[in-house]
Amino acid sequence: MNWYTEQWSEDCKFSISYDEHLHSEQSPFQKIDFYKGKEFGTFFTLDGLMMVNEKDQFIYHDMIVHPAFATNPNIKKVLIIGGGDGGTAREVLRYPTVEEVVMVEIDERVFRLCQEYLPVTAEGVEEDPRMSLKFEDGLAYVKEAADASFDLIIVDSTDPISVGEGLFTTAFYQECYRVLNTDGILINQHESPYFAEYADNMKKARHKLSTIFPIAEVYQYHMPTYPSGHWLFGFASKTKHPITNLDAQKWNAFGLKTKYYNTDLHLGAFALPSYVREALKIAK
Repeated sequence: MNWYTEQWSEDCKFSISYDEHLHSEQSPFQKIDFYKGKEFGTFFTLDGLMMVNEKDQFIYHDMIVHPAFATNPNIKKVLIIGGGDGGTAREVLRYPTVEEVVMVEIDERVFRLCQEYLPVTAEGVEEDPRMSLKFEDGLAYVKEAADASFDLIIVDSTDPISVGEGLFTTAFYQECYRVLNTDGILINQHESPYFAEYADNMKKARHKLSTIFPIAEVYQYHMPTYPSGHWLFGFASKTKHPITNLDAQKWNAFGLKTKYYNTDLHLGAFALPSYVREALKIAK
């Protein structure tokens, strides 16, 4: 039996058995591997870290996309930074009211390989006429974008190391603020509160966003194959609050079938455990 193993902390490892190592290559940016096993189906890793698998990908992609649309159902123009597996774009494109999606992924090989090995996330994304794919640096793209260009920015990035590092900086968040319109929302990967290294990055991201955006909240979801399983996204906006501006009726009227997200869960996701509130310095 073959095992993929990831080091979650100095004293904790996570392993998945696999039947086939489908593909391995070193792109100009990172090492990309695809595996296939019984429990999680096809999954891929970047630099040895789990990114997406067939079994639980719906959780991540539901939660990175739908809370923003339930807060502002009038989103029309979306920027996705990263998101190379295509799953985030897939969920955004389910909204008939969306007019334009720009996805800026630094590593084209990630997207092309997901088209081949992980069609559950990437299939059909490129063919949608509303979709614009740009294989370039996301930070550079945002710097060059015009003011008030987008209703929603989703930062679907790796951890703040290697190619993902620049997407966790104050300068990047400031540029995001600039290119969002008055009701604009930013969703970003916010790490985990559980293991020390991830919790430290969580606190840094929270602090940076809260100094830039008047509304900066954090919400949680359960991701079985990410370290500890307890993961967070950041929600930042100029005017829209994810609880007080939740429009459950309008979101439900879209009639989208989701496997994880619903508007009841939306409220619960922002109700953080006490230890997370304390770490983030969020008032009760």
